[in-house]
Amino acid sequence: MTVYYMPIHLREFFNYLETKGHDTIEYITTKLVSEYYEHLSSRKNQTRSGALSNASLNKHQQALKLFLDYIKKRRSKLTFGVHLKSEKQSTLSLKDILTIDEVKQLFEVCDYSHPSRRMRLRDKAMLAIAYNCGLRTHQMVDLDLSDVDFKKGRLMIRSGSQNKKRKQPYQVLLSNTIEILEEYIHFGRPLFYKSEYCDALFVNKNGGRMQGKAHRNRLKAIIEITENDEILEKNICLHNLRHSIATHLLVNGMPLRTVSDFLGHSSLESTQIYTHLSELYNA
Repeated sequence: MTVYYMPIHLREFFNYLETKGHDTIEYITTKLVSEYYEHLSSRKNQTRSGALSNASLNKHQQALKLFLDYIKKRRSKLTFGVHLKSEKQSTLSLKDILTIDEVKQLFEVCDYSHPSRRMRLRDKAMLAIAYNCGLRTHQMVDLDLSDVDFKKGRLMIRSGSQNKKRKQPYQVLLSNTIEILEEYIHFGRPLFYKSEYCDALFVNKNGGRMQGKAHRNRLKAIIEITENDEILEKNICLHNLRHSIATHLLVNGMPLRTVSDFLGHSSLESTQIYTHLSELYNA
């Protein structure tokens, strides 16, 4: 995927160069690259709501690094800085963290989120995995039916986050999460077309693995059904559910180290971003 996206990122940079009235690479300077990063930081994400993530910005930076290496190998005297001098800081904001009551409302509307019961059961199971288990979207997509271990009360997580591996390759399931998953697996999932031929935990209407876009669309539908203006005003995506549970756990007194293990972080540094949110939440 990296090989595929690098040329795309460079084309976007060259297009930006042209919008500035420059038609050759000789006009590339460190100042112009910095301005380009500012442009990227403010433009909308083209695949989902919100702005570009730090990971996306870093990929654009990597593309420019490779381009600069290419220029140097051609013995060009052209040089410019490509480092993010003011890398985009975390966009986590308390205003986009759901309250516990708002999370409860999301679960409640799953009782009438779709005319089909199989869809309603899948909606609730999706929320349980995203919030109760704190999983990332791609981890949810990668889940197989066999990853749910009801006997041991845990969920196997076989994928990491963007080349990162979880500190613990499993997540302990809460009793209410087990009940939700059991109902979906026994009474909802079998009703999906050709679901018996698919390994995925979450299947789509065509009997294939449910992808991230489908998960996001269902969450958007659930949010709209609440008709709760406070929820609707928030910039909520699946990852916000992960941010919300992390904040709620800290607010309720769970030690930072335990929250870090719950989220599958390899270090406490990644978890500490939630400490400030939990303090504001209590304020």
